[in-house]
Amino acid sequence: MDFDFFGHQIVAHLSRDEAGHKAHNHVDGEAVPVRHFGAILSMDAWRELAARLTERDTRFIIEPGIRFAGLPGEQATLFFLDPSGNALEFKAFHDDSAIFAR
Repeated sequence: MDFDFFGHQIVAHLSRDEAGHKAHNHVDGEAVPVRHFGAILSMDAWRELAARLTERDTRFIIEPGIRFAGLPGEQATLFFLDPSGNALEFKAFHDDSAIFAR
């Protein structure tokens, strides 16, 4: 479920299995960690971040790519773990009005 938090997304996933980032829900063919923190960047900033992380051989949970291609909620996304093991998501939209599109 997505919540509009002053123009930002707060996403709630339900997990019936393991707790924490080990629990996953399948979203557009990817295993998305249930517990994660995410930030929405501009598309240019997302591309720059994805390139820097790839260049530095970051171990991704979900490689940089496009989710929901051709659909209203199309987004660029990537996931990795921070040094403390927290799952982080960075995403971007070509059109910010699509942030809450279904």
